[in-house]
This record gives sequence, C-alpha cells and structure tokens, in this order.
Amino acid sequence: MMPDESYAAVMTRRTEIMRRSVGIDYERYELDGGIAFDTEALAESPPYSIEDVRQIQLRHKVGDTPLLELTRLTELVRRSAPAGKGARILVKDEAANPSGSFKARRASMCLAHAADQGFRGVIAATSGNYGAAVASQAAMYGLKALILQEVFDSAGRGQPEVLEKTRACEAYGAEVWQLTVGPELFYLHLLLLEETGYFNASLYTPYAMLGVETLGREIALECAERFGRHPAAIIATHSGGGNVTGTARGLRGAGATDTAVIGASVDLTGLHMASDRDFNRKSFTTGHTGFGFPFSVDPDRVDVPRNSARGLRYLDRYVTVTQGEVFFTTQLLADLEGMERGPAGNTSLAAALVVAREFDADELVVVQETEYTGAGKHPTAQLTLAREMGVEITVGRRNEDRPGERIVLPETVDEMDVTEVDLGRLRRSYLRRVAARAGRRPLADYEIEFLAADLNTTPDFVQVEWARSAGARQPAVPVSATGGAGG
Repeated sequence: MMPDESYAAVMTRRTEIMRRSVGIDYERYELDGGIAFDTEALAESPPYSIEDVRQIQLRHKVGDTPLLELTRLTELVRRSAPAGKGARILVKDEAANPSGSFKARRASMCLAHAADQGFRGVIAATSGNYGAAVASQAAMYGLKALILQEVFDSAGRGQPEVLEKTRACEAYGAEVWQLTVGPELFYLHLLLLEETGYFNASLYTPYAMLGVETLGREIALECAERFGRHPAAIIATHSGGGNVTGTARGLRGAGATDTAVIGASVDLTGLHMASDRDFNRKSFTTGHTGFGFPFSVDPDRVDVPRNSARGLRYLDRYVTVTQGEVFFTTQLLADLEGMERGPAGNTSLAAALVVAREFDADELVVVQETEYTGAGKHPTAQLTLAREMGVEITVGRRNEDRPGERIVLPETVDEMDVTEVDLGRLRRSYLRRVAARAGRRPLADYEIEFLAADLNTTPDFVQVEWARSAGARQPAVPVSATGGAGG
C-alpha cells in the first residue's frame, strides 16, 4: 500500500523520514525536558578524526586553499585608519575548491558518509553554492544527486544568482528541481527522501560541520607558520550558522582560542524571504539578515531534528553591511587585487575593510572565504534585475539604503561602515522562543548550562531573561525576514 502523500501526512512522518535519511538517532543526544541536547556528543558522532577529514577532502580535491594577503586593499584601508592602525587583510580563497566555494568542505563529508553507508544517491534542498558542491562531490563518488531549489516568483522571474547555481549543478550531472518561492520546498524534500531512499545531504548535520572545521584549522596553522601568530579576528559571512560554527571549532582545535569570530551579513531588514513580492527585490540569496537573524534565534528550524550549526554559540561579534557596500567591495577587489569573486565572500570582505581599521597594523584580520563568480552572480546581473523590479540604484550615504527600494553605493571606502548587531537582543529572542515552547516552566541546572553555552553568555543572563519571559508574549523575529535553507 502506498503511503499517504498529502502534506499533513508527510509532515506527520517527518521525524522518521529524516532519521532514516541521515542515519543519526537524534534521540540519543536529547536531554530530559526537550530544551537541551548534548551538542558535543552530536558534533563528535561522525566516525572521522580531523586528520581523516583532511585526507578525505584532499582525495576529492577539497581544501588546502590559498591564504592570500590583500596588500593593496590593506594600504587603502590604512589611509583612513588612525595612526598605527589598519590590520593586514588576508583572504582564504575558497573559490579554489572544485565547486568554487567553501561549501565543498561541507559536501565532502556528507558524500563520504553517504558512500560509506551504501546510499545510491543524495538529496539537498538549497538555492545556494551548496547544491553545486553536493553535485560536484556526488560526481566524484559516482552517486546520484537531486537538488531542490527555490528559483522563481509567481510571475516566472528567476533570480539570476540562483539560475547560475542551477547551471552549475546541472554541469556536474545533478537532477535539479526548480520551484517557486513558498512552503512546498520542505514538503517535496521529505517526499523525495522517502520515495528514493537517498541520503539527506543536509547543511546542518555533524558531517557538514566537521567538513568546515578544516577551514578554521588551516587558517590558524598557516597564520602561525607564516606570521608567527594567530589572526586577531576572523570575519565570516553569516547565514544559517554553519560557516561560523565549523570555522570557530576548527580555530579552537588548532589552538587559536583568542581569535575573535565576527559574523557579517547583508542588511535586508524589511524583506521577507518567503514572500513572493520580495523574492526578487533582494540582490543577495545568502549571507543576509533574512537567514542570519532567524537562524540565530531559532537554530533548529531546519531539515534535521537538531541543527549542528549554532551561530550564537560561537559569535563574538556580529555586524551588518549594506547591499551597495558589497557591490562596491566586489569592484574594489577586482580593480585593486585582480580577483573577481562572488558576493558571499565579499560580504565579509566589506566588513573587513571597516573592522581592520580598529586593529594594530601588525595584526591579522582574515576573511575566511571567497566564492566563484559567474554570469548570475556578477553585480551587473543583480543590479539589472533590481532596476527591473523598480529598485533605485544610486550613489550616496549608507543610511539612505533601503532594502527592496534603494541600493546605495558608497563613493569611497572611507564612507563605508558596519552596523553592530545587538547579540543580547538576539539571545533574549532565542530564550523567549524556547520559553514559549517549554511553557515557561522553571529550568533545571543542566538546561541553564546548555542555554548559557548555546548563547555564549552567562548562567545569570539566562536565569534573569528566563524569569522575564514568564508571561511575556513571544516576539517577532528581530527583522521581518524568514526563510528556508541558509548557509
């Protein structure tokens, strides 16, 4: 008898479908009460050491990417920095991976495990670089790859960057399902996992996080060898939390415990990622607040029972930049360093051009990834679509930028800045959500300990804010932006 394929029935079976398709018994890691789980045990559950990971990645053309010093951009920043300030800016050139982004590291371990467990194929629901990474690694392993993407609005307009990634996925031999924006993505993901018996190559499994740890480890070890010190700061484009989580764990594992981990997102405040109207009014498909904020305050809103990417657990600081600043930085990188790269890595580079002014000139600030560029990722394609959607393109001050209405390009690097995100506010929003789901009951000591660690804060903060949440209404996400698969 065929199983009921109605939306309600499939959603009822979601936990069992996900368990079979990932091969992880998440209940083993749950602690009593439904709030806390053993994050370290889950992170360490893959049967691979960090050296195993490195060897698997090298055999599949992943990792050991160049760490490049951006001397001309550093010189430009120092012109506007206080005397003695302006850290040396370096970039980890992850575009050198076979699929052109750091996502190859995540995909490498998902595909390695799928192959080890005898799966015939893998499925990933993603509109980003991860789809191309999964398709590329699947080709090396001889496995089938099925990629689900949100591509079109209801008028049939395709987002140029997503269409570019569709082309990349198909070039590696993947089967791509293109969807309009809406809730059907997760439903179809579950339905296809059940029908095919394929592995769920989720962005948010411990295999994916383990694959990114080599990125942080390589940066720490190479900086120590070449410069005699670890970076003062790593700036990572922040979306779903995996980039920050894997890099931070890799840094710590390599001894770089004093390196500040700074997340950076494009400010898309006011745009709703699941809105048909707003879908093509944003010029960035990842690395923006529409993922960075919701995934920070509600990390387990993903396609597996527990998310191994925990952004707030590892962030020391979080900043945003404007769309115009990222476009401007993209052109600066090409003009001054002769490197044409895609928008995701240039988000963190835009932040680095500002943050580097705060550090001494002999310190290191590392932008921990780049991505490849292509026709759909290029600023020309994105700005052309923006104009077609009625978005104004102008030169001016950053406070005049209005996501979905106006993209403002800075005139000089001196006019660039960052906006600090209040991590305390995100932590309080996280706690209010957990409290609402738990019925605002008193917390056990181990739950306080878990929440303090997951929020990178103190037990006192947790207890005070939990007490305040009693009787409080659950707030909205701190931006009107929610969405599906982030990075």
